[in-house]
Amino acid sequence: MGRWEPNARDRLQRAALELYSEQGFDQTTVAEIAQRAGLTERTFFRHFADKREVVFWGENALHELFVDAVANAPDSASPLEGIAAGLEAILAYFEHIPRESARQRQAVITANARLQERELTKYSSLAAGIADALRRRGTAELAADLTAMTAVSVFKVAVESWIDATDDRDLSQHIHGSLDELKTLVADG
Repeated sequence: MGRWEPNARDRLQRAALELYSEQGFDQTTVAEIAQRAGLTERTFFRHFADKREVVFWGENALHELFVDAVANAPDSASPLEGIAAGLEAILAYFEHIPRESARQRQAVITANARLQERELTKYSSLAAGIADALRRRGTAELAADLTAMTAVSVFKVAVESWIDATDDRDLSQHIHGSLDELKTLVADG
């Protein structure tokens, strides 16, 4: 595959996840990733700041989609309806991500403590952004924090359920199922 061919970012991501899966994150170098992708290290660094970013690329877009959807929910929306709007909005982010790629990515994260820490930091940042959006909508401090943490939990549980699933249900069905379960728990409480 020539260096001039399109989709350098995708090629680098695929190569990195393959190598991380085969030989481990810490044992893989940027040079190996670039070589597997048929590109140069310089090209790698045009797309990613470091080899961790290959795993987490796009997370800022997901964060923005979620937070913006919560912030722009109808004025009449409850905090729970706001996070439902956020969860619905992020489905577009996952639309083109095959389940097997998500599985591979999650296996790489699970196998490396530093990547797990990075993932937790991303979830924490997402919760803070959601809570801030809810507060700007007039939700009280404690309710905003609880709702935001709940939103991240619903998202995390739904994605893990989708990744682990052996059936044909898509992520949307897992998110809606998790959200419905939360609503049932709240109503029963």
